Amino acid sequence: MNTLIYKRILCFLSIIFFATSFAQTGKIEKANSKYDKYHFIDAREIYLSVVESGYRSAEIYRKLSETYYFNSEYEGASKWYYKLINEFPNDLVVTDYFRAAQCLKSSGEPNGAERLMKIYKENGGTALTIDSYKNVADTLFEKGVSDKLFEIDKISVNTEFSDFGPAFYGNKIVFASSDNSENEFEDKSVDLAGWDKQPFLDLYQVAVDDEMNLKEAELIKGDVNTKYHESTAVFSNDGNTMYFTRNNFLDGKKKRDKDFVIRLKIYKATKSGDTWGNIKELPFNSDNYSVGHPALSANEDRLYFASDMPGTVGMSDIWYVDILGEESYSKPVNMGNVINTVARETFPFVSTEDNLYFSSDGHLGLGGLDIFVTKLIENSHGEIATFGEPINSVKDDFSFIIKEGRIGYFTSNRDGEEGSKGDDIYQIWERCEITIQGPVKDEDTGEIIPNAEVKLLDSSNNEIQRLITGDDGLFTFTLDCNEQYVIRAIKEGYNPKEEIFETPKNPRVIEMPIVLNMPLLLKVADPCPPNDLGCKLTLQPIYFDYDQSNIRLDAEIELAKILAALNKYPELKINIESHTDSRGRDSYNLKLSQRRAKSTLQWLLDKGIAKNRLTAKGYGESQLINECSNGADCSEEQHQLNRRSMFIIKE
Repeated sequence: MNTLIYKRILCFLSIIFFATSFAQTGKIEKANSKYDKYHFIDAREIYLSVVESGYRSAEIYRKLSETYYFNSEYEGASKWYYKLINEFPNDLVVTDYFRAAQCLKSSGEPNGAERLMKIYKENGGTALTIDSYKNVADTLFEKGVSDKLFEIDKISVNTEFSDFGPAFYGNKIVFASSDNSENEFEDKSVDLAGWDKQPFLDLYQVAVDDEMNLKEAELIKGDVNTKYHESTAVFSNDGNTMYFTRNNFLDGKKKRDKDFVIRLKIYKATKSGDTWGNIKELPFNSDNYSVGHPALSANEDRLYFASDMPGTVGMSDIWYVDILGEESYSKPVNMGNVINTVARETFPFVSTEDNLYFSSDGHLGLGGLDIFVTKLIENSHGEIATFGEPINSVKDDFSFIIKEGRIGYFTSNRDGEEGSKGDDIYQIWERCEITIQGPVKDEDTGEIIPNAEVKLLDSSNNEIQRLITGDDGLFTFTLDCNEQYVIRAIKEGYNPKEEIFETPKNPRVIEMPIVLNMPLLLKVADPCPPNDLGCKLTLQPIYFDYDQSNIRLDAEIELAKILAALNKYPELKINIESHTDSRGRDSYNLKLSQRRAKSTLQWLLDKGIAKNRLTAKGYGESQLINECSNGADCSEEQHQLNRRSMFIIKE
């Protein structure tokens, strides 16, 4: 049996960020000059010393964690976040969970990270959701498409046999596939003995959801499928008319050409309910040549197809007929020798943008059948363009359909070594990319910050890219869709900035080229007076009981930071200043502050600090830092700002 015809015409199936403000400032380079600017204080070392001395607090653990986290020392950060979460669960803020989860991801503990991320979201943690993104592939049909960015993936309904010829049908895809009746093959007609024992082909349909995921495939209902081959369908816009390819078989009768070969023909079916019937053969078919792979023009007034009918330039050409009425068609017209070659042109498809896609092994391509495209212009067409990888390959790539700017499908045997048996249907979409760019600015002044380091990290906390901003302060990153990212900005003298992003979850719906402008605002890291040691070590308020001056346990934790600094830097001398709010008599507040200053000094002396390194003085309410003076209507929080102890580095 001559099987060449089948392979040629039917299927052609052979076809924050404390990088400098904490960890680095503690390195004493030229101690004297550093001392002059009070840069010799290393907060991380101070906090470690405090913890080693037995003092614990949520604030110390958090600060320690952050000194490691923003230096990308995630294993070290994990240790302290673990202690923070387990020892002070009632003192956590929502970002603690997120940063701890990021550390666990980087430390190879995905399950723990997932658990913490769940808590993060349950407690109101969110990421900036980006729903505008850049279409990196301008159009699929322009020349130069080989340098566009695409994603491809096999659809889920492919079988171990041949699957090919997808067609759009409403929210479904219709395609040809060998069924699972291989064991019945030996009892079938010997006309198909050359098909490597592949089962017969039928037309199947599968629903596609909003995320472009495919459901379960099912046979087309009605009289379309027979015991012979059916393939390559096309549907009218209203979904009630189908043109499809079948062996020369109708009403239970098969016909052959003079060489006893069963040729291919195009048939028309109409829909009634959810079934297809009223099968009719198109009048330009013939028992002596093959006609197949129908494609409708966008306005449905023309039907394109592949054929080896008389007048064909090569092995098979692209032809068309005008649809003149319900059952009336013009004479077939060959598309001409610009599209058609001495080899094979087949599997036409016309998009809503009037682009004709077809496959050929006669035009210069990558190998086997390749996919080409041209713009239809009245009765002519534009220049022919091809696709590079990953759409075309060195194997057979054919039967391409596309909703431009959205989603496409095609057939390829690129992953198989068994010819047509390796044909699978692939889904293709333009890679969704989001461009995020923006300036790094001072939060308070709005001025541009040059020479800031900006990092892009993926959902596993791996660094993807980093850059240093120029004089314009600008950064630019390109993100993929359906991903989570973190962008961090670091600049000496500023608190680090961290933003979390979630990109769209439906990357296969391309809309328009949009660049998201996202400024990163950095806050000055050290608003403290240069000689205020307590401020530099972020001392929490040192509280005293009402009308008392003894050091409470919670105050000892804060004083331990000062003690650690004094022990680490023997040259350090400080003056202790104690202040009160304005409530109460001025003279009483002055005496109270003096007692508290002296008790603070005595606590340090008791810990072994030499007396010549310490002085103490109370100022009462004489140095208020806000407007809460006598008689002012202020909240407790506002008054609390004035009840403070300061530790001033002495010259």
